[in-house]
Amino acid sequence: MTGPGPGHNGGPALQPGGSWRRHCWSKARADLLPTLPIEVVRKRVSRAAELGLDYRTYASVRAASGHDVVAFLFSSNALRVMPGQDLPEDRADKLRRLCAGRIGLAQGRLAPEALLAAAEGALDAAHPAPRPFAGWSESRARLRAALGRIPSDQVILVGEGWSEREWSEAARLAACLDVERYMAAG
Repeated sequence: MTGPGPGHNGGPALQPGGSWRRHCWSKARADLLPTLPIEVVRKRVSRAAELGLDYRTYASVRAASGHDVVAFLFSSNALRVMPGQDLPEDRADKLRRLCAGRIGLAQGRLAPEALLAAAEGALDAAHPAPRPFAGWSESRARLRAALGRIPSDQVILVGEGWSEREWSEAARLAACLDVERYMAAG
């Protein structure tokens, strides 16, 4: 069990019954977490590997969204693609092994067609990314256009930087992962 959160002075609870409430809370949390059969766990570990994720990340995304991951959005910044540059081979290999939809988001002066060409088959599609400092409604509209019929709560954004994290929140995506974390997993 973890201690009190930030800002707590660590002193005893002021109201009587603090230990009882803590016990009830711990029990309720434990009851919420299902005990999965070993075959389900094995299948999910295998699915995490297909997605290029570590199991802990995959399980937390699945638990939070209630759905499996069916697609990824990759910003051109995360892919390290600029106008006139190809996708680095290590990133291309990881994307080619990915068993889910792979959609690129072209940023800045990079056209979606150029991103798709630079990826050489490692992406299924490419679309314009939200403009820098765009509002949430514009960001959501651009990301929804990129996803088409794919439900947003089944998509992970792999990005770099705070603005891309905001895209994830605006579009209500399942998660946003830092590119270095994603590339290091699996």
